[in-house]
Amino acid sequence: MAQYDYDLFVIGAGSGGVRAARIAAQHGARVGVAEEFRYGGTCVIRGCVPKKLFVYASKFGKDFEDAAGYGWSLSEKPSFDFAKLVEAKDAEITRLEGIYRRNLDKVGVELHDTRAVLEGPNQIRLLATNTVVTAERILIAVGAKANIDPDLPGREHVITSNEAFHMAELPKRILVAGGGYIAVEFAGIFAGMGVETTLMYRGEEILRGFDDDVRTTLHEEMVKKGINVITKDTIARIDKEGEELHVTAKSGEKHVFDKVMFAIGRSPNTEDLGLDKAGVALDDKGAIKVTADSQTNVPNIYAVGDVTNRANLTPVALREGHAFADSIYGDKAWVVDHSMIPTAVFSQPEIGTAGLTQAEAEASYDNIDIYKTSFRPMKHTLSGRDEKTMMKMIVDADTDKILGVHIMGPESGELIQLIGVTLTMGATKADYDRTIAVHPTSAEELVTMREPTERIRKNG
Repeated sequence: MAQYDYDLFVIGAGSGGVRAARIAAQHGARVGVAEEFRYGGTCVIRGCVPKKLFVYASKFGKDFEDAAGYGWSLSEKPSFDFAKLVEAKDAEITRLEGIYRRNLDKVGVELHDTRAVLEGPNQIRLLATNTVVTAERILIAVGAKANIDPDLPGREHVITSNEAFHMAELPKRILVAGGGYIAVEFAGIFAGMGVETTLMYRGEEILRGFDDDVRTTLHEEMVKKGINVITKDTIARIDKEGEELHVTAKSGEKHVFDKVMFAIGRSPNTEDLGLDKAGVALDDKGAIKVTADSQTNVPNIYAVGDVTNRANLTPVALREGHAFADSIYGDKAWVVDHSMIPTAVFSQPEIGTAGLTQAEAEASYDNIDIYKTSFRPMKHTLSGRDEKTMMKMIVDADTDKILGVHIMGPESGELIQLIGVTLTMGATKADYDRTIAVHPTSAEELVTMREPTERIRKNG
């Protein structure tokens, strides 16, 4: 008779947890999963997927305008039904959740629709039935939650991205607080849907951690699209007067909005999880501390995804969950390399980035060459729209190895995926130079930039 109810019990059915559970089961493990909300996690239910659908919807208004430059005319002015978009989005999310459930069920994973907490190193309490199950190993994959300033007067009037996907109607005026990728993406979404949009960020420039040229160029392009971008300021208080929200900034400036959305980061979802009962250690930000192979300080307990606060991206959580399952149950030990993570920001215009920023490269390398170009994409030569595409490549001048690529423009997310493959393989500038261009495309600029726009040398 087995000593435990399960070989593996996974708490959380987001991207990382589902991948780990499915792969472990395919390797022959007896697996159970507990999820208190919906299968698919933040990305599928209230993150990447619905956000991308909203991005698509928000672009059609400008596309209709651009079509005029190509000879198209609309017999009547286009109208937008936000409620219809939300309904269609909800149907798609329900379809995707069903796929997640069926994929787990097909490989024999037992699903528990309940919140689960730790009762000890091998014990999990299922709160819906108040029963305790046991597992030889436990994987924690509960993700992160949206932050709201707990000390902000009027914080009860704020929404986050969670609620933004379920609004009954669009506001006329909205303030998006924050300067990260979620903030700039939603600012573009709302502005594209016709909402008078303001973005307020406490830092010097939006998108902290991204390349400086990307940051400043996106800021400029957002302003062109009618978004009011305020930096070096933040919200001091929010007062509701009737249906209006009166916002007082720390600078003393006062603004009036119909909605205020916070996108000021996310925190590991570790509260009230019973981690203290099992002895699992947290860092100073409340994230679960893990080794490179996702093991906590308790040998049989592991954690993957945003709850570990390593690289908080869905594809990273998937890789971490897969690596865990292969290593423990598939006799194929490997760890995730977090050093090269291509990523996209679905701002408007879109951003794709892989590798080091210029600031990071200057800090780590003696001699670097910068190749940069900025131009109007071909589509807008007839549409007349004033929008830049920007491409930047950072190269180690001593070895010719490409250290980073940063692009902004249409389909940058698609493009950076393949660029990431080349950088992971260790591509050099010479590799790009000898690649024949695909014409006419924006991407051909990456293989036709011959002379550096800037040479940086530490010793002159």
